[in-house]
Amino acid sequence: MEVENKIIVVTGAASGIGRALAQRFAANGAKKVICSDLNLEGAQAVAAEIDGVAIATNVGVEEDIKALVEQVETEVGPIDIFCSNAGILTLGGVDASNDDWQKIWDINVMSQVWAARHVIPRMVERGGGYLLNTASAAGLLNQVGAAPYGVSKHASVGLAEWLAMSHGDDGIGVSVLCPQAVRSEMTRGHEESVAALDGLLEPEDVADACIEAIRTGTFLVLPHPQVLDYIRMKTADYDRWLGGMRKLNRQFGGKLD
Repeated sequence: MEVENKIIVVTGAASGIGRALAQRFAANGAKKVICSDLNLEGAQAVAAEIDGVAIATNVGVEEDIKALVEQVETEVGPIDIFCSNAGILTLGGVDASNDDWQKIWDINVMSQVWAARHVIPRMVERGGGYLLNTASAAGLLNQVGAAPYGVSKHASVGLAEWLAMSHGDDGIGVSVLCPQAVRSEMTRGHEESVAALDGLLEPEDVADACIEAIRTGTFLVLPHPQVLDYIRMKTADYDRWLGGMRKLNRQFGGKLD
């Protein structure tokens, strides 16, 4: 799908990958980009740069996502592309609090479930649409020092796979973004982390990879190409791969940084 003349929603648009996506969509001729974020002031700043629309949304609440979809469809027009990009990082293992586990589950996973729930029926009725869900290389591999993050991102990838196989025949395109470390608020202070071993990408480069994936209908978006090799090593010999991950865990002290 071409992004030109499309109405596009981006959650988590106030900074990082979300901001870069909004800017790149606008630069590539999108009809209107809706910049959605819990940080309304930040979303408004991005929207002002690109003649977009800013909407405050707490993606961890289904009613907020439902309201976002309804507001855009009523006041702007039919959503062609919905980018479920907002996400958070939670460190720790199984000892992380239940509240932390629930919060990251709602934001990293359920927000994408809710977006699909409320936008796909509209897209199907119109004959098609596109979903771009931001996951992480941690959703394909895992994340040293951050069990809630690794688990939630695995679920995000699984959801994207299910949406693609269940709604592809309905005209719904799906891409899932799985980068390693990207320069953003999430990685601030973790520039030397295990996730950054293959380099820290700029958000603009990641956004360009997403636009190309949407244009070509490519499911898996890997801005760090090394991730594909890691996936192949994992599936070729799971035990050997786990041994390598234990080595990384020892090297980084069981912590992200």
